[in-house]
Amino acid sequence: MSDPSGLHPADWAVWRAFSTTGRSIDRALEQRLQHDAGISTADFDVLRSLAEADGHRLRAGALAESIDWEKSRISHQVRRMAERGLVERADCPTDARGTWVVLAERGADAFAAASCGYVEVLQRAFFDRLDADQKQALASMADRVADALDRVAVAPR
Repeated sequence: MSDPSGLHPADWAVWRAFSTTGRSIDRALEQRLQHDAGISTADFDVLRSLAEADGHRLRAGALAESIDWEKSRISHQVRRMAERGLVERADCPTDARGTWVVLAERGADAFAAASCGYVEVLQRAFFDRLDADQKQALASMADRVADALDRVAVAPR
């Protein structure tokens, strides 16, 4: 039987389990990052993208795209991180409007301090709990949902 919202109670249970688990993992990762390096998950996402980039630098737009953020969010995040010495901003010599976001030494140190603990939390709380078939199934499900989200229009209220 469906409830007034239109979802079956079993579907609600699946959604609650999924969303609660995601929030719990996010919280554990956030706590570990704060403990190990004094950074947030948002900081870590930016630092990881820069650490993996050629020359440890990305254009602001490419950085936003790499972590699936809007340009305004990356702009505010980069400003806060630059104030703390984790990243630096550099003008792009070939495009007067372009800005490079560069991994600073302090940011590289924070990323190094945070990475092992971050991976440990993921490994122990997530990957160690799944066998190879479950990991493959979960990846397939995630791709399927992501593909559907690309096609679902959300109407503003």
